[in-house]
Amino acid sequence: MTTASPAASELPDLDLEAIRETARANAQALLRTPVAPLHGPTIERLLGRADVHMKLELFQRTGTFKARGALNVARRLSSEQKARGITAMSAGNHAVAAAFAAREAGVSAKIVVQASANPARVAMARAYGAELLIAPDGATGFAMAEALVRDEGRTFIHPFEGEGTSLGTATVGLEFAEQVPGLDTVLVAVGGGGLGSGVATAIRKLMPGCRVIGIEPEGADVMRRSFEAGSPQRMEKLSTIADSLAPPMTTPMAYGLCRRHMERIVTVSDDEICRAMAVMFRDAKLAVEPAGATALAALLGPLREELRGQRTGLIVCGANLDAETYARQLARGEQLLEA
Repeated sequence: MTTASPAASELPDLDLEAIRETARANAQALLRTPVAPLHGPTIERLLGRADVHMKLELFQRTGTFKARGALNVARRLSSEQKARGITAMSAGNHAVAAAFAAREAGVSAKIVVQASANPARVAMARAYGAELLIAPDGATGFAMAEALVRDEGRTFIHPFEGEGTSLGTATVGLEFAEQVPGLDTVLVAVGGGGLGSGVATAIRKLMPGCRVIGIEPEGADVMRRSFEAGSPQRMEKLSTIADSLAPPMTTPMAYGLCRRHMERIVTVSDDEICRAMAVMFRDAKLAVEPAGATALAALLGPLREELRGQRTGLIVCGANLDAETYARQLARGEQLLEA
C-alpha cells in the first residue's frame, strides 16, 4: 500500500546559517573545490554550445564529497565519544571518508567494509589509519558495526543519514551557488541521498529559481521509488556499475530533505553512465568513477532536450576507482560514443 506523501511542512529542513557555520568550522581541514566549464568537441557534437559548469568534488580530500559529512559528524563528537572512537559500514568511499575524519578529529577508527569494495578504496581507508574489518555482505557488515557500537561504545558514522552529514554536504551547494550564481538547474547523483539532501537544500535556499534534479542508476533507484511511495523504501536487488550509488534503502532525514528540495528523480542506465565517463575523459580530461559521471549521463540522455539552452550545473562527486576497472568502463563508454 502506498503511503500518502507528507506535507512539505512536515519534512525535515536545514537552516542556512547552520550551513554557513559548518563551512566555516570545517574550512581548515577541507578544500573549497573548484568549478570548471565543460566544453570540447564531443560535448559540442552531442549538446551544441551548452552552458555547463562542473563542481569538481573529485578533488576534495579523500577523492569524494563524503569527507564533508563524515568530518562534520566527527568534529561534533563529545570528549567521551572521541575517547571511544568511531565505526562505519561502507562499500568503499564512506570508509575512506570516515577514516580521514577520524584522523582529523584525533580518534580511533574501526570500520567495516564489504568484501566487494573496490581495492583502491580499501587501500585508501587503511592509509588514513583505520582498522578495517571485512564483511561478506552489507547486512552482515551493518550487524558487525552495530556490535562495535554495543561492545566498544564507538559512535557510528552513517554513510548518508543525519543532520551532521547533510549539513556537511550542504557546503557543496553553498560553494557552488557562490562560485556560479544564476544557474537554472543543478543535477546531482543520488544514492542514499546524503549528497543530494545537502546540495538541494543549499541550492534552493540560495537560488530559489534554480531547479535541483536527482539522478539515480536504473538498477538502484530506491530514492525514485521512495518519492513515488511518499516514504523511505528498501530494495532487495540492486544492479549497477555505480556501486557508490547503490544502498539498499533510503532513510528519513535524507529522503525528507531530498523530497522537500528536489524537483524529481531521473534514472540513467549503466551504458549512459559509461558514455558520460568517456565524454568527461575526452573533453574535461577527468577520470571519474561511475557515480561521478551520473549527472552528466542524465544531461546527455533523458534530460538533453529539456535542459537545452539552460545554464546547468553538474556535481562531479568522486573519482575513487582502480585503473583496471576504470579502463574497462572507459572502453565500454568509448564504444558507445562511436556507435
